[in-house]
Amino acid sequence: SFKSSCPEFFFEATPPNEALQPDSPVWICQRMGNNYHFATLYDKRKRIPVYSAYLYQPGHCKRPNTWLVEPQLVGRSYPKTMETEQTLMNDFGVTLDQLKESQAINQDYKNLKDLNRGHLNPCCHHNSDTSKRATFTLTNIVPQNDKLNGGEWKKYEEETMKSKSQGCTTTYVVVGAVPGNNYIADGRVNKPSHIWSSACCEVNTNQRKSWAVIAENDKNKVQLLTLGKLEDRLTQLYGKGKVSLFNNKCPR
Repeated sequence: SFKSSCPEFFFEATPPNEALQPDSPVWICQRMGNNYHFATLYDKRKRIPVYSAYLYQPGHCKRPNTWLVEPQLVGRSYPKTMETEQTLMNDFGVTLDQLKESQAINQDYKNLKDLNRGHLNPCCHHNSDTSKRATFTLTNIVPQNDKLNGGEWKKYEEETMKSKSQGCTTTYVVVGAVPGNNYIADGRVNKPSHIWSSACCEVNTNQRKSWAVIAENDKNKVQLLTLGKLEDRLTQLYGKGKVSLFNNKCPR
């Protein structure tokens, strides 16, 4: 449960409600070193994150070359910190088949056509080297349309977020992916139909503001909308009841 393990990434320590929950959920407090850096609800069956939640603390991003995986999804006896596939195989005796069972692996994202590795929680929204590196886990990415990822979505992450968060003391972010009908890697990894992002920020003790976006994952177009409108849209798209992304103290 995020409420007991890493509640600090959610406004008023309140994660999104169960209307987003997949059939095979796993709650990951994303750990590197001795610290948690963000939280991810992961779908083990579709092998993509449902959402990642974090605090917006922007900085420059030098992209690391190494992609990490989540040992805890293989079994509780393995490290609680993210590791490379090679480290798990060499030092802990984990087989590639064991890894593949619970999550996406590097091989799944090879030879993509018109798609690339799309971060839900992007490294440019973090200001510490460790936090930036922690975003390069395969449990934080989805197959995203390459034009969208490098175009309007990037513009939202780097420009719109910066302008919208002016005057905020703390900005809580939840970014997610709506599962689609298509898959990559021979049916192993779901290709989302939509990517969405939402933010709730504290301006001062009594004042808060929010905003949200959604994009179809086959077009280079991002729609800016209110938090309430995004929740309504996600309620329709997920079809599992009324979606609530933040504590009700956040304006809709």
